[in-house]
Amino acid sequence: MPKLKTKSSAKKRFSFTATGKLRKNYAGKNHFMRRRSQKVIRNTRGTSLVSSADVRTIKKFLPYG
Repeated sequence: MPKLKTKSSAKKRFSFTATGKLRKNYAGKNHFMRRRSQKVIRNTRGTSLVSSADVRTIKKFLPYG
């Protein structure tokens, strides 16, 4: 059985926590920030966990995570 390839796009966007959960960055933080409210800018700081509905799909792209 050959080795499975990891999707490079998923590798750059998601990482695993120490307990095996998936961590993601918030989207839309690179440009056009002046038209967003300060509340949106504050709330998209840092990282969050991927929702449980999406975890199964993303783990297919990261077979050796």
